[in-house]
Amino acid sequence: MSDAAVTDTPQFITVGTGAEARDIAYIVRPGAPDKDLPTLLWLSGYRSDMSGTKAVELDRFAAQNGFGCIRLDYSGHGASKGRFADGTISRWLEEVLAILAHIAPAEVLVVGSSMGGWIALRLAQELQRQGAATAVAGMVLIAPAPDFTSDLIEPQLSDADRAVLTEKGYLEEPSAYSPEPNIYTRALIEDGRKNRVLTGIIEVGCAVHILQGMEDKDVPYLHAMKLVEHLPADDVVLTFVRDGDHRLSRPQDIAQMLSAVENLVG
Repeated sequence: MSDAAVTDTPQFITVGTGAEARDIAYIVRPGAPDKDLPTLLWLSGYRSDMSGTKAVELDRFAAQNGFGCIRLDYSGHGASKGRFADGTISRWLEEVLAILAHIAPAEVLVVGSSMGGWIALRLAQELQRQGAATAVAGMVLIAPAPDFTSDLIEPQLSDADRAVLTEKGYLEEPSAYSPEPNIYTRALIEDGRKNRVLTGIIEVGCAVHILQGMEDKDVPYLHAMKLVEHLPADDVVLTFVRDGDHRLSRPQDIAQMLSAVENLVG
């Protein structure tokens, strides 16, 4: 397949009913019929979408190598409908599960960035719990942020911040990546406690490769080390990028991401 095969035309699926219904945008690339490969599944980070550099380069890699590829925008992100302020880990996980049930790939190799890494871990748990037809063949987690609401946000909240959360239902903070502030809602934080994974061994049922920048100001590299402690040791590779930031979107970072995908496929 050529680079021209990369498509950015989304389809939509409605997730939820009544007042909870929202149209979720996704882009699906069929795999080459003569190759037995897992479908690549891209899961974006908080306030990121499927048009970001890493997502597009993963799709381009899929086109060139015969992989199927699924990208999506969570509700309140990118081309999807719904209010960002209504978003929670449970809500966004529900959307990923709905798209997988709709497309029904036999196997997915999940590539999750930042919050997408948390959703990837919960996805593996839920697919196993449901006995779903789709299996997780492997994971590449880029600056993964599991439990970031309870482990990285809540401990930094001042009494004044907590009062604002109680009174307004959300808290704003400046973003290093956008002129718009980050918004953390009380619902996101409360739901995050229900989705914690760093509480015991995380049974994902597959090999995991973590890429973590040591200059990451948003998710400290110690958080990646903590995650490793909760994963079966024999199936985990942790690669530190000494000068890498949170995004890990430079050409050399993209190359490492794609190499990790190739290594997991074997």
